[in-house]
Amino acid sequence: MGAQLRDIAGGLAGLLWREHTVYRERSGGVVIRGEHVQRWISLAPAGGQGEILVRAGRILDGGTTAPARSEAVVPLSAGTGELAATCRRLLAETTADVTPAAASRRSGKPARSGRSGRSGKPARSRRGRRHTSFTSWVIITCVIAVLALAVYSTTAGR
Repeated sequence: MGAQLRDIAGGLAGLLWREHTVYRERSGGVVIRGEHVQRWISLAPAGGQGEILVRAGRILDGGTTAPARSEAVVPLSAGTGELAATCRRLLAETTADVTPAAASRRSGKPARSGRSGRSGKPARSRRGRRHTSFTSWVIITCVIAVLALAVYSTTAGR
């Protein structure tokens, strides 16, 4: 099945992207990486006979792969065209998941969450307005007292 997956992945990669890298996973599946589009597709044997599991995800800035965002099971009897259509659908879902965050980075405005009923008030901090807690002041006072005692003991002996 591994050689068959490799052949399928090679043909599929040519249909999806001009620039791609195809390699074998440790688990026996095959991965197609499109570095220029920052996406990856994985083909692996599925539980059923004659089926493959197709997963799609993003490639992060450092080149590492993010976990799969979408997946589908496709019969091996399906042609390369149907498999390519499934991959394009999964890639579109992956892109749709990322789009609001990417848009907010470009515009400089935060992405709107799906929650309604929130007012435009900024979130309150847990500790209120106090920056230095009482415990911190006690520690600072003790350190200053020890330093003063050390200075006093060295100068008092003269």
